[in-house]
Amino acid sequence: MSDKDGQGKGKRVQPPWMPPEGTAQPKLCLYNSLTRSKEVFTPLDGKKVLWYCCGPTVYDASHMGHARSYISFDILRRILKDYFKYDLFYCMNITDIDDKIIKRARQNYLFEQYQKKKPDPSKLLEDVKTALKPFTAKLAGTTDPDKKQMLERILDTVTSALGPLEKAVQNGISGEETGRIAEKLLEESKDLLSDWLDAELGSRVTENSIFSTLPKYWEEEFHKDMEALSVLPPDVLTRVSEYVPEIVTFVKKVVDNGYGYVSNGSVYFDTVKFDASPNHSYAKLVPEAVGDQAALQEGEGDLSISADRLSEKRSPNDFALWKASKPGEPSWDSPWGKGRPGWHIECSAMAGSILGESMDIHGGGYDLRFPHHDNELAQSEAFFENDHWVRYFLHTGHLTIAGCKMSKSLKNFITIKEALRSHTARQLRLAFLMHSWKDTLDYSTNTMESAIQYERFMNEFFLNVKDVLRAPTDVTGQYQKWEQEELELHRSFCERKSAVHEALCDNIDTRTAMEEMRSLVSQCNSYIAAKKSTKVFPNRMLLDSVAVYLTEMFKIFGAIDSEEPIGFPIGGTGQSVNLEATVMPFLSALSQFRESIRQIAREQKVTDILQLCDSLRDDILPELGVRLEDHEGLPTVVKLVDKETLLKEKEEKKKAEEEKKRKKEESSRKKQEQEAAKLAKMKVPPSEMFKCEMDKFSQFDEHGFPTHDAEGKELSKGQTKKLRKLFEAQEKLHEEYLQMVQN
Repeated sequence: MSDKDGQGKGKRVQPPWMPPEGTAQPKLCLYNSLTRSKEVFTPLDGKKVLWYCCGPTVYDASHMGHARSYISFDILRRILKDYFKYDLFYCMNITDIDDKIIKRARQNYLFEQYQKKKPDPSKLLEDVKTALKPFTAKLAGTTDPDKKQMLERILDTVTSALGPLEKAVQNGISGEETGRIAEKLLEESKDLLSDWLDAELGSRVTENSIFSTLPKYWEEEFHKDMEALSVLPPDVLTRVSEYVPEIVTFVKKVVDNGYGYVSNGSVYFDTVKFDASPNHSYAKLVPEAVGDQAALQEGEGDLSISADRLSEKRSPNDFALWKASKPGEPSWDSPWGKGRPGWHIECSAMAGSILGESMDIHGGGYDLRFPHHDNELAQSEAFFENDHWVRYFLHTGHLTIAGCKMSKSLKNFITIKEALRSHTARQLRLAFLMHSWKDTLDYSTNTMESAIQYERFMNEFFLNVKDVLRAPTDVTGQYQKWEQEELELHRSFCERKSAVHEALCDNIDTRTAMEEMRSLVSQCNSYIAAKKSTKVFPNRMLLDSVAVYLTEMFKIFGAIDSEEPIGFPIGGTGQSVNLEATVMPFLSALSQFRESIRQIAREQKVTDILQLCDSLRDDILPELGVRLEDHEGLPTVVKLVDKETLLKEKEEKKKAEEEKKRKKEESSRKKQEQEAAKLAKMKVPPSEMFKCEMDKFSQFDEHGFPTHDAEGKELSKGQTKKLRKLFEAQEKLHEEYLQMVQN
């Protein structure tokens, strides 16, 4: 380079480089019950997250209220782990020592013993009437409207079954018929008799195995239900019965720290002293509930709210850490005598043993906030002498059944097994994903229908994309030129992904995320339809990217548990082989052969063969879970769909066709009736048309035209004018009829 060419520049160097400013990225925020607001989620130790979740009290079948909590937490857990890439350590407990368990175990045992004695009808009648006395007294003293309604239902059922047996005994009827009536009463009176038997004989039940058999059975059923719902098992499961020594040690330290006191063999937490400490605060979650004796007594348990037990407390707000066992209750040794753990202490001791003095997340149902979780917080912070046992408290919303409160104690619940007989685990999960995890969810026909429609909508998209990807092409052919339509769809794809991310950062808002995913599929469907209408093949790699992304999101949400790259799995869970990959080559060959046959049949007008081809599509293949979709001028689309779905579609199509046929027949019938009515009207000569209306007219002229009304008054000009128009119209109609007859 000459000096002239480089004058003023000197030696060339790279120009300065400035990094892009970038855009602010959303941070994950969670609704924290401790502040009742969304807070930026910051774990104690980098990406490691310690999480404790309150598990079930296992004394009966798991119901949809349990599913509400455990599916919701499973969704949150999966998203934190698989989407946000946190290292989760998840601990859950099983409550297998509890007032409810003790009472139910005794009742079941005593009722079984009563059944084995086979009381004669007279004895059964006497016992049921005796049991009704305390029951009716309990009903009279119940103020809670839901509980009162439940007790009234039981009373009505028992009374209805009581009458026939009373009548049979009074009439001296014996034999098989009376036995059947007595069996019916025994069945309907189980709750009533169990309560009465427990009150009378419960204190005599001393065999500890009776109290362990019941929770062991229902825990196993709970785990089966969770597996059926595709809920991940916890990393650690703790049972109260296995942690009694740790609970005793925990209680002892709370007492040693000055926040507990012994009273009559029981140990209580001193809420007044704890709250008075400058380092502590009682009822962090629901401070306004302090003093709510109904809630506090429910937290203590049915067997722990007798007058003598309540009198042992220094303050009505104090709660049991350790309960002295009464006759008829299981017991363990302790420094304070034979007893058993209080309800709240179990979680504190077990979570503390596993997770230490502070955890990132504690989860549970909304109704556990007070007193259970507030008491957990108090006793744990009393034990560790800190004020941060839990950093983020997450509470799932209530579940209602068609708008009504669901409660196991009110006998108003749907078991998980019952729900799974009506809907798949994926459909239930989709229903939960389509609602906020912290708000009330109504389990109703409308809720589930929305989930089913969403699943169907997404599944159709996955099947359509698979069909596009199956079209034969060479390696280079799969890279298609991007036109404006592809650029627009890709831009929308990026926007929707960002919107999904923002939604998940915003308190894991799966409802909005699911809607954004639906919007993305709608745009893809429009793109595919536009391409097909112009006989242009859609961009396979772009659609593949979208389908893979959506599939991955559903895997993260727990709605897909297979390894297939695209779409919902075919053939249910537990498939050892990829069904679609195995059978699709054969189905594609069958489809192509059928299309060739149809082409020949159309050209040669062989309708029998065309009907056989239609029967293969409409009747035979749906029974095997295969749907063929014929499109004019385009290859037949082959889709693997659940057999039940296809048969339901077939039934719906049949109903639609029958309805269409019915409407057509109805329309034809109405048309015939109208034509018959018109013909009948045409037959009437104008001179006769008004003479049949003697209730309106009394005199007529020579042409049959009315001149006076029914009372003999002459018609006004206005009336005559209106009637003249009708008369002239009838003249025309009748003339048409006469011409028609002549022709």
